[in-house]
Amino acid sequence: MSLAQQFSAYSQWRLAIIAATVRFRQWLIEQDLSDAQAELRLSRLEARIREDKLNVAFVAEFSRGKSELINSIFFAAYGSRVLPSSAGRTTMCPTELLYVADKPPVIELLSIQTRGGNTSVSEYKQSPDAWQRIPLDVHSAKAMQDALRQVSEVIRVSPEEAASLGFTVDETQVGAFHVDEAGQVEIPRWRHAVINFPHPLLEQGLVILDTPGLNAIGTEPELTLSLLPNAHAVLFILAADTGVTQSDLLVWREHIARNHGKRGRLVVLNKIDGLWDDLKSEAEIDAEIVRQTKTCADILGIPSAQIFPVSAQKGLVAKINQDAGLLGKSRLPELEAALSDELIPAKHDIVRDDTQCEFGEIHHHIRELLEVRHSNLNDQIAELSDLRGKNRNVVEYMMGKIRVEKEEFDAGLQHYYAVRSVFSTLTNKLFAHLGVRPLRQLTEKTRQTMLDANFSRQISRAIHGFFQEVKTNLKKSGDEVREIRVMMDSVYKRLQVEHGLKLANPVDFSLVIYEREIHRLETWCDTHLNTAVQFMTHEKKNIAQKFFEEIAVQSQKIFGRANWDVESWLKIIMGPVETRVREHQLHLKRRLDSIERIHEAADTLEERIQELVSMKGDLQQQITSLDAIARAMQALMRRGEKRGADDSRPDDTVAQRA
Repeated sequence: MSLAQQFSAYSQWRLAIIAATVRFRQWLIEQDLSDAQAELRLSRLEARIREDKLNVAFVAEFSRGKSELINSIFFAAYGSRVLPSSAGRTTMCPTELLYVADKPPVIELLSIQTRGGNTSVSEYKQSPDAWQRIPLDVHSAKAMQDALRQVSEVIRVSPEEAASLGFTVDETQVGAFHVDEAGQVEIPRWRHAVINFPHPLLEQGLVILDTPGLNAIGTEPELTLSLLPNAHAVLFILAADTGVTQSDLLVWREHIARNHGKRGRLVVLNKIDGLWDDLKSEAEIDAEIVRQTKTCADILGIPSAQIFPVSAQKGLVAKINQDAGLLGKSRLPELEAALSDELIPAKHDIVRDDTQCEFGEIHHHIRELLEVRHSNLNDQIAELSDLRGKNRNVVEYMMGKIRVEKEEFDAGLQHYYAVRSVFSTLTNKLFAHLGVRPLRQLTEKTRQTMLDANFSRQISRAIHGFFQEVKTNLKKSGDEVREIRVMMDSVYKRLQVEHGLKLANPVDFSLVIYEREIHRLETWCDTHLNTAVQFMTHEKKNIAQKFFEEIAVQSQKIFGRANWDVESWLKIIMGPVETRVREHQLHLKRRLDSIERIHEAADTLEERIQELVSMKGDLQQQITSLDAIARAMQALMRRGEKRGADDSRPDDTVAQRA
């Protein structure tokens, strides 16, 4: 099965998960079982799955056949090249290919001059007016190719302007920009490009990131800090005729091996058709490809099995002409199979684990609630059944007993209300340390300190101080999270012991993942920004600008995600307590109402018992329906695992049952 088929199958499975989640939400509403916590978690789960993307980054120096490889893997069914592919540079700026349904086909281009400010690409994406738009005629291959050539445009500027825009101008340094005979430096015209293209794979959530080589990667840190590390797969492309050059090795060491895990990292040795020779036997050609593969593997420090020799150009031709023999000779299917094995199962795991976690906890919460109601009904039926044939004094005694129980519970709630007040205080302290606004203030203070500094040591101290304060705030936030967890554990146990309320242990939470992300940022900064070489070769204004653009922006993103997750956790940890307290209050009120009615009119006893028996039947039906929904969702999860391996058909039957 091809990558396109695998991805299509995955998308169908994902849609089935969304449909099942929507039906579950609707069922909870219809059964009057939904609450703010369940609604929030299910709506966020649905949004995450609906917005789920599969990000594949292609990284290479120029003239490695990167654009042709993208064409051959993803766009051969279009019948021609979608991305321009020719000798020399065809991509001069980072380019994202994706599809947003409510936007027309268009190329959006961000001017390279925007690097002169303090705004990152991700922030510019929230400002539509900053981008130049070129309509994309998807019905004409030639018109589309002409439009897409915009991403390869360059401009010539003075060395001073090039340096002010963050480009390293050095005649000796690998990956640097050079001054031509006219005293000018050729730089990309565009800083970033986003292509909105209604291709079937892109419509299903595929996002392709095409990177333009060492010099552009090095000058746009957002690639190494965000886009590349967050890609689900990174394809690093070499050329069979050049092997691993010095600039290739720099890209590999600095931006791939260091920042991307082994899973989802593939190396492609392209242009093996250059080794095809009519004067050599197939065995001799294969032996030469094996030798070149091993040489590249040794230089990169990876096993030869992780390098895939292909001919992207011949693979594209073979697919368009439906030439199975040439396609096999291009070895493109082996790369696509490896990409499928890396990408699809990993995405299945992420969506499945997320769904099982959210759905499983909500299902457990709702089922516990129904079981409590079922147990309360049984107790109430037994309590009323014992009153059969009893005199008025017994009924009065039971009524007084329930009143005392209710008064004791209401009195015990004063402790719960006090805990809620402490909970609110701790929450405010937590967000005071984890808030994005204090982080912005710290960022601006650090940037100003860097600009006012007279010596490089002062700049270095400012950067170091920034990270120290950020890490301190995260540590304090982590301490407050643990304090809240301990307090809620005590509340859960007290309600269980004193009032018999059934509560599972509070959900754990940790900020460790965000601490690691900040550490990764600090490591990048110490390697690429806070160094003696940078201080000697760049003005403090440029260093401060780069710090503000990337380190500050990425830190704010990390804190933003942490805030979102903490808010969700606080709702989750307090929600069950509030639900159980309300449920127990309602149960005591119903018991008291029943006894009072029977006290006023003895002939209502049997009627009330029958009402409760009927309610018990309805409740049992709810439990049965809930269990059926859970079984259907589990079947859908298991079906997703199997499909990820060997099936491409949508799971319509299970999706309908869910």
